[in-house]
Amino acid sequence: MAKEVVKKIKLQIEAGKATPAPPVGTVLGPAGINLGEFCSKFNDATRDKMGDVVPCEISIYDDRSFDFVLKTAPAAFLLKKAAKAKKGSKKGANEIVATISKADLKKIAEEKLPDLNAYDVEAAMNIIAGTARNMGIAIEGVNDAELEAQAKEAATQEKAALKREAELEALEAEAKELAEAGSVEVPTHSDEEKDSEEE
Repeated sequence: MAKEVVKKIKLQIEAGKATPAPPVGTVLGPAGINLGEFCSKFNDATRDKMGDVVPCEISIYDDRSFDFVLKTAPAAFLLKKAAKAKKGSKKGANEIVATISKADLKKIAEEKLPDLNAYDVEAAMNIIAGTARNMGIAIEGVNDAELEAQAKEAATQEKAALKREAELEALEAEAKELAEAGSVEVPTHSDEEKDSEEE
């Protein structure tokens, strides 16, 4: 009789570094599988990917045995690794934090292809390029000029917004000073509403 899968668990663990301690132990402990056995199998299977974060899907059977399937590292992780960037942009495509080559993009797309909803490397490259764009990572000769222009425009708009904010704060402070000095009556919203009703 075939064993029945009672639970599927997805984890992202650094290659070759699984230990029964948290987070692995915290997630898999309640499932009742042998943590030591899982860790040694996972570490053996991922030894060639040292330094990468490897997503893993674990199927747990009714007799507490298990199987696992290794997926490719997350696109964001691979992009940061290729760009030698610690993190992506907080402003998305409005700020460039790094640039990668088209060859880097192709390499990542080829690696991610089995896990992507894409039929060929070209389609996979488009998906990865979209992820890169959202992370503020430009691709040489593909979208670097466009992203640079977008980042400059965003920076100009941000400066203008900050300037407007500063001017507004100065006006509010001036109005408050005048009101405290008693030389002018600062209209409240209700006064303005009354005036518009009288008109």
